[in-house]
Amino acid sequence: MGIIEMTAKSIVVLGTQWGDEGKGKIVDLLSRDMDAVVRFQGGHNAGHTLVVDGRKTVLHLVPSGILNAGSECLIGNGVVLSLDELKKETETLEALGVDVRSRLRISPACPVIMPYHELLDQAREQARGERAIGTTGRGIGPAYEDKVSRRGIRVSDLCNHDRLRQKLDEALDYHNFVLEHYLGAQPLSADRVLDDVLQLGACFADLVADVSGRLHDLRTAGKRILFEGAQGSMLDIDHGTYPFVTSSNTTVGAVCTGTGIGPDAIDYVLGITKAYTTRVGSGPFPTELFDEIGAGIAERGAEFGATTGRPRRCGWLDSVALRRAANLNGLDGFCVTKLDVLDGIDTIRVATAYHLDGERLTAPPLNADDWKDLEVEYQSFPGWSESTRGATRLEDLPANARAYLEAMADLCGAPVHVVSTGPDRCENIILYDPLRGD
Repeated sequence: MGIIEMTAKSIVVLGTQWGDEGKGKIVDLLSRDMDAVVRFQGGHNAGHTLVVDGRKTVLHLVPSGILNAGSECLIGNGVVLSLDELKKETETLEALGVDVRSRLRISPACPVIMPYHELLDQAREQARGERAIGTTGRGIGPAYEDKVSRRGIRVSDLCNHDRLRQKLDEALDYHNFVLEHYLGAQPLSADRVLDDVLQLGACFADLVADVSGRLHDLRTAGKRILFEGAQGSMLDIDHGTYPFVTSSNTTVGAVCTGTGIGPDAIDYVLGITKAYTTRVGSGPFPTELFDEIGAGIAERGAEFGATTGRPRRCGWLDSVALRRAANLNGLDGFCVTKLDVLDGIDTIRVATAYHLDGERLTAPPLNADDWKDLEVEYQSFPGWSESTRGATRLEDLPANARAYLEAMADLCGAPVHVVSTGPDRCENIILYDPLRGD
């Protein structure tokens, strides 16, 4: 599958498709040996599902290392923060006996998702009708817009009543006009929003910390850090299938901007990909299946969004898009998830090139609008009838499954270092451990 000679102290785990690749499980797995786990972008539109000893936990904001008692959990400045969601998530974890508050720290520079952001998000999607992007409606995009336009409210503003009131009045003066006169929605009361936000902010005042400084101290002390990405590379605001993308950078560069560390602090990048492809919401999907094979993959893979519950669209693996993701992120290796979902399929296909206007493309088109007109060139591989579920050694896999993984590595531009063979923490084949260099 390919081996690299290195020992990593700082690892990035990110998605290489359109999200939902199974990043949470892998972060949870690796965090057993990490001193800190850091979220660096996105918001509670992310849903990371962890299964430990048969118990399922879905996280949206708290880093996926929280189930490992030895890991600090940090939320970097690149994350847009829903205080209400964070409170619910913290309370749920604490009810399960998880110590959250002593281990979770939040950057004061995190933009706060305000109630008007959610209203704007939902009203815009409704107004777009058939042209809706398919957002989660949770205010992520409008919160990032306010950040860039410099009218955003940050976590650091929540401890100062007068400053918060001034910023809130300015923001609502703008947003209430848009809500009422452009989108036909009801305006919000500044007094009510202020009271709610102050109460929520007080819940987390003692968790606010200099995340960038803490990461520097950890690196200096030789500690191990895992950076946890949300969504997937093809949803990147700059490099994805725009405009059907998320509102943050989901690729490796966001690690630096979203936490305040330099690129020299990244030792190893692990890209997570399913053995096939899925997508939630609208947007181009060249390898999408509309037949019984696609329906079977969806059923066996339980393909429903962890955040929204929406059914995921399913299709064959797209090596063209994955090669682009490998290049964008400088991947050191792939982790292939849900291999077991392909068990029992007679013939498995992989996209190896696109065709557009008579031209053969081995890379995605630069104009995102051209994605909808692509025709796909496939390579076929023999499937396997044996079960791969729960395998923990490469030799336990059927020969055709091993051949498929080899082909994935060759076609997608990076070696396969981990194979996930089921949802539980223990159901994995570790071909290369970046922490130990073997």
